[in-house]
Amino acid sequence: MSKTFLYRLFGIGKIPQKEFTNLKNEGILLQEEGISGTVILTNFRAPGKYFSKKLSWFSGSIVLTHQHILAFRFSKIMIGLSWNEPLLKQLNCYIDDKSRFCITYDASVFDDKCSGNIELRYSSDQSDKLLKIITEKLA
Repeated sequence: MSKTFLYRLFGIGKIPQKEFTNLKNEGILLQEEGISGTVILTNFRAPGKYFSKKLSWFSGSIVLTHQHILAFRFSKIMIGLSWNEPLLKQLNCYIDDKSRFCITYDASVFDDKCSGNIELRYSSDQSDKLLKIITEKLA
């Protein structure tokens, strides 16, 4: 998959510099920047928000280090967990029929003010490698 237009033109979807410095010190196992993605909110409720179904496109990145998994939507951290975090087992990671790396989870697990399902889909050339590393780390 090629990098998004926003990434090539403006660097949108790049790992934020303050995060990247820390991640580099942890030892990066896999890094994908400027990849297109979608976030799908289903029956999502948060203070002041309700969506029965909402799909949004973004340019983002994923980083796996020896200590953490981070998934970004633009420069916002959507998933930021250490490998020994018990909440990590609440994530459902898989590859869909279009070879996109997908992460689904219940919003209430990470924020008790929210409810509903969140699905992140990343169009990465390294989807298989991402899933393999995550599966090995969780075993």
